[in-house]
Amino acid sequence: MSWKRASAIAIATGLFIAGVGILALRAADRAFPPPLETAGAVSAEVLDRDGQLLRAFATPEGRWRLKTTVDDVDPLLLRMLVAYEDRRFYEHGGVDIRAIGRAAYQLVTSGHIVSGASTLSMQVARLIEPRQGRSFAAKLLQVARAIQIERRLSKEQILDLYLTHAPYGGNLEGVRAASLAYFGKEPKRLSVAQAALLVALPQLPERRRPDRNLAAAETARKRVLERAAVSHAIGEGEAERAQAVLLPERRLQLPSLAAHLAQTAVRLEPRDRTHATTLRKQVQEGLEATARDAELKLGPKLSLAMVMADAQTGEILGEVGSANYFDASRSGWIDMTRISRSPGSTLKPFIYGLAFEEGLVSQETIIEDRPADFFGYRPRNFDMSYQGDVTVREALQLSLNVPAIKLLDAVNPAKLMVRFRRAEVRPVLPPNETPGLAIGLGGVGVTLKDLVQLYTALANNGKAVRLGNGVDRQPGTIDGEALLEPVAVWNITDILSGVIPPAGAPRRGIAYKTGTSYGYRDAWSVGYDGRHVLGVWVGRPDNGAVPGLTGYGTAAPILFDAFAKSGMATTPLPRPPLGAIRIAQAELPISQRRFAIGSSGLLATSAREQAPQIVYPPEGAHIDLGATSGELGPLMLKLQGGRSPFRWLANGKPLPELSRRRTNQWMPDGAGYSKLTVIDALGRAASVGVFIE
Repeated sequence: MSWKRASAIAIATGLFIAGVGILALRAADRAFPPPLETAGAVSAEVLDRDGQLLRAFATPEGRWRLKTTVDDVDPLLLRMLVAYEDRRFYEHGGVDIRAIGRAAYQLVTSGHIVSGASTLSMQVARLIEPRQGRSFAAKLLQVARAIQIERRLSKEQILDLYLTHAPYGGNLEGVRAASLAYFGKEPKRLSVAQAALLVALPQLPERRRPDRNLAAAETARKRVLERAAVSHAIGEGEAERAQAVLLPERRLQLPSLAAHLAQTAVRLEPRDRTHATTLRKQVQEGLEATARDAELKLGPKLSLAMVMADAQTGEILGEVGSANYFDASRSGWIDMTRISRSPGSTLKPFIYGLAFEEGLVSQETIIEDRPADFFGYRPRNFDMSYQGDVTVREALQLSLNVPAIKLLDAVNPAKLMVRFRRAEVRPVLPPNETPGLAIGLGGVGVTLKDLVQLYTALANNGKAVRLGNGVDRQPGTIDGEALLEPVAVWNITDILSGVIPPAGAPRRGIAYKTGTSYGYRDAWSVGYDGRHVLGVWVGRPDNGAVPGLTGYGTAAPILFDAFAKSGMATTPLPRPPLGAIRIAQAELPISQRRFAIGSSGLLATSAREQAPQIVYPPEGAHIDLGATSGELGPLMLKLQGGRSPFRWLANGKPLPELSRRRTNQWMPDGAGYSKLTVIDALGRAASVGVFIE
C-alpha cells in the first residue's frame, strides 16, 4: 500500500472518529443538559409603583435570593468581578486553557496551589448544580457543564446567573441581597469599597463575612482592590482610598414594608416572582415610621391603621394595617383598614354638606346647641356640656352633636345614605334597622378605606373616586352624580381647614375632621389637601373600650405626623368654585340667620306654608362666575319656604321649566346686574338683585 493511500485512510479514519466523537458529545449534551430551568427558586418581590423593592420573601428553603441581572448592578462591580475572577471571561468558551496551564505549572513548581483556573462559567455550573465533594471527577463535570452553559447562554445571561446565585454567607445569595443586607441599598450605584467587598465575599463567604470576621473581610477586599488597580478596572489612587473606608459590621434587615398588602399580593398570585403595587415607597416608609413612633406611646393591646390615597386617581399611596404586624398582643396580623367600625363624628361633614346644598344654612347661620329630644333620641355632646347659640361654622369645627343631628333630621338620614351610595360606599346598619338619626354620630359600620373613599369627594370638588386595593383592584372614576355640589364642598373645606391642629403640630394647609366612637372604642382622624387624603384609625382590634381614647387627642397627632413623614408636598386646597362666597351674618337673608326646628318637627325658618324666600344668592351679592375670563358658569339658586312647583325668572324672563326642588341653576348671559325672582304655586314671590362678575 502506498504511503499516500495509507495517509488518506488514516485521515479518513481520524475524521470518522472525530465525527463520531462530536456526534457522541452532542448526543450526550442533549441527553444531559445543564439544569438551567431548575436552578434554585428566587425570592418573591413586592414592588412599589416605581419598581422599588418594598418587601421580599425568603425562598422555600429559607434563602434570600433576589433575581439580579447585569442591568441591576453598577458597571464598576462587573469590571472588578471580571478583573478578579476571570480576566478572559469574554474571550473563552467556558474553560480558560491558559489559566489551567498557569495553575498546573504553579502547582508543579511550588508544590501547592497558588491560583485557581475556575472561570465564571464554571462557578455558575457549580452554583446551579452544587456537589459536596471537590474531586477530580466533580471538576471535570464543572468543565463540561461550563462548555454546555456557554453554548446555551450569552455572556450577560451567564453573569445574570452568577449575580443571582453567588453565596454571601448565611442565607444570603446574590449581589442584590448582599448589597441590601450590608449597605442598605440596591447595587445600582456602589462605591469602589462596596463593590470590592461584594466581589471578595463569594470565594469564602462564611470566613469573610464582615459581621463575623472583620479582619478576613478587610484582607479579601484589599486583594480585590489591588488586582482591580493592576488591571485598570479602577482609577489610580482609588484602591488606597477605598481601603481606608470602614467595613459594615452588622447585617441589615431586608426591606419588609407593607406587610399586610404584600401578603395579599403573594396570596393572589403565588406563582409570580414580582408583584406590582400602587404604593409609593417614600410614603410607605413615612407611614410605617409614624406607626412605630405611635406604637411606643399607645397603651397595651392598642393598634392603628392608616391609608393614604390620591384623591384624583384613587390609587393607594401608602397603607398600614396595624401598629406592628408581628405583635400578637395587638393582633397585628389583622388588617384594620378593612374592618368595619363605628366612625364616630367623621360623617358629620357630609350632613353639613347636604344642609348647605339645600340652602338650609350658611356658615354664619346661628344654630342652637342645647338639649333636644328627637322622638325619644336625645343626643349629647362628647363632654356632656352645651355651647348655647353657635354659628354653623363653629358647630362643625367643635364637632357638636346636637346641631349635627338637627341638620340631619332636616335633610333626612335616608338621603344621606343615598349620597354615600353615589360614592360606592355602603355603611353597615345594625341588623333590621333603617337609616336613623344615630348614623350622624357613628351608628353605622364603616371601614377606614370606605371613609377615605368618601373624603376623596371633599378633596375633589364633590366627585368621589373608587379606591383601588393597591394590588389587583384598579382604582377609577365613579359614574353618576357627584356626592355633593362643589359650592357645598367648598364650604365644608373652608370650615375644616380652620380647625386648630393638635398640640405641637404645625399648620400644614390641610382640612381635617376627627371622630370618637361610643364607649371610647375607636379614634379617627381624616385629613386632606388638594390632592391627597389620609385616614387614621386607633383602637383595639377586639373592639374593647379604651378610656381616654379620642380622635383629637389620639388620632389627630398621628395624622399630622404621618402627613409630615410621607414626604408628599402639600397640594393647595381647591380654589373656591364659581359662585362660592362667604356671607357675613348681617348680610344673610332673614330666613338663614337662625336655624331652628319647631315643635311640629318642621323647619321653623321654612315651614311649607310660609312665603318663598331666596337664600342664595343674597341681595346685592357680587358673584364671580368667570364672566371676565370668558368661561361663564351657572349660578346656583336656593330658596326656603313656599309651595312647589316653583317658577324662576331672570331679568323678567322665565327659566325653561317649573321646578319642584328648592334648588335650581341659571346660566346668565354675561356680566352685570341681574334680578332674580321666584314664584310659588300660590303666587307668592320673592326677588333679589345680584352682580355677575
